[in-house]
Amino acid sequence: MNNIFTKILVLCSLTAFSTSKGLSQGKPIVGVAGIAHESNSFSAEKTELKDFDFDPTLTQEERAKTFFAGSTAKNISAGYIEGAIRNNLELYPTIVTKATPKGPVTDEALNTLMKEIISSLKAGPKLDGILLNLHGAMVGESYPSGDEEIVRRIRDAFGTSMPIVVTHDFHANITPQTVELCDVLITFKENPHLDTYERGIQAAEIMAGIISGELKPVQTIVHPPMVYNIAFQSTFSEPLMPVTTESKKVEKQVAVLVASVAGGYQYADVPYMGPSVVVVTNDKKALADKEAQHLAEMLYATREETIIENPQPSEAVKMAMEHEGRPVILIDMGDNIGGGSAGDATFMLDELIKQKAEGWAVVMYDPGAYEVAEEAGVGKPFDFDVGGKTDNMHGEPVRVKGEVRSLHVGRYLETEVRHGGGRYWDMGNTAVVQVEGSTLDEPNLVLITTKRASPNSAHNFISNGVYVERQKMLVVKGAIAPRVAYEPFASTMISVDSPGATAINTEWFKYYNIRDGLFGIKKSKK
Repeated sequence: MNNIFTKILVLCSLTAFSTSKGLSQGKPIVGVAGIAHESNSFSAEKTELKDFDFDPTLTQEERAKTFFAGSTAKNISAGYIEGAIRNNLELYPTIVTKATPKGPVTDEALNTLMKEIISSLKAGPKLDGILLNLHGAMVGESYPSGDEEIVRRIRDAFGTSMPIVVTHDFHANITPQTVELCDVLITFKENPHLDTYERGIQAAEIMAGIISGELKPVQTIVHPPMVYNIAFQSTFSEPLMPVTTESKKVEKQVAVLVASVAGGYQYADVPYMGPSVVVVTNDKKALADKEAQHLAEMLYATREETIIENPQPSEAVKMAMEHEGRPVILIDMGDNIGGGSAGDATFMLDELIKQKAEGWAVVMYDPGAYEVAEEAGVGKPFDFDVGGKTDNMHGEPVRVKGEVRSLHVGRYLETEVRHGGGRYWDMGNTAVVQVEGSTLDEPNLVLITTKRASPNSAHNFISNGVYVERQKMLVVKGAIAPRVAYEPFASTMISVDSPGATAINTEWFKYYNIRDGLFGIKKSKK
């Protein structure tokens, strides 16, 4: 048993082992479960059971040990643990699983995971409450809101008297039914997501208040009629920052338990796609209604500031070449891995080569190309088509000729709090290819990975031997998430209106299921 888990067992009594044997020390017992997925309706690949980090062979004790060992992170689960410690709760963790964003989740995956979760929760001790770690933007094969379906099944399984507190990502598309089905819904306030740990603590604290009878939460949700384009979803800059600041001010009121402003997720073609406000009060419904409406009106008032005017790939590369400082961070918005895109879009790579740019580095997901590099070996020639292989939305494969500079396992540690609060990252086996014609002074580098990994940390370059501050340009396949990692040393950052499954220009897509009359987006006729 590792030291972290032993410490938690001894000091905190967060003992899934003891509770499973009915040996609770009298503390309220709170079950923990979750299926987190951000589902892109426009992705060609559905998300299957094998895509989730779920191992059906693990015992309950092994799952609990893994869960508590994550207490050193700054993510939502670590927040649950800290919140339980502070509020004298005993956690009973079951299945908490996630998958890299991709297409809608298959019915098989959702049904299998939910069956396992409910049976695990019922097999344990008598529960006083349930914490659900959900993303909020899951689209199921048969369910427009997978998250709503999850909460519904938990509610049906445990009855109306069971306290259920749900945590969501900032990009959640929240349905009114989800709010009705749970006691409290909390979303991350910040994007990039630097407050996940705090939201976990908040969820546990509120749960403790419900169980003790001190809190009687009531909640209200309001949907302003708009899409809040992801290009403007940074809560640390205009136009969204004042709304976020106001939500934190609202939450300081004594009777207000939670004031959440969710930016929404524009790549899900579902009825409640878009931003929302959820305000939870302690038995003050009129106050919840008032403050939710207030924040929703603030969001809607910024709508004219959310019209995109970003450069497309050819212009963006030209701008980067002409910029005097370094590095220039080119954010490939259309291939945002964290939003469910392919990770192998070639539009930026193609322009860098066409325009004979110097000193650039780009990460491409291409397991087949990695195998070619590995077989060739370090220091050997590389000549292969890279990228553009997932579907027809992300460009054609680009011929890359050069030399295999290095091979890596692709795992790294991020010690700072970055988007989502995670510490351990995995790009899969990774090859670094130096493109022919480039020099050690101005190397052009293609990092070829075997896993799609969101660029939440600059260490996805650094751990593979790339000196990020020396490069003229770095292409990151993200949206807002990379900013907190790259802004400290970037000369400038350019958000690119590139094509792909996560293109920021909504006119690239056809939406058939969204609500009518949303500002900033057009509904297509079936």
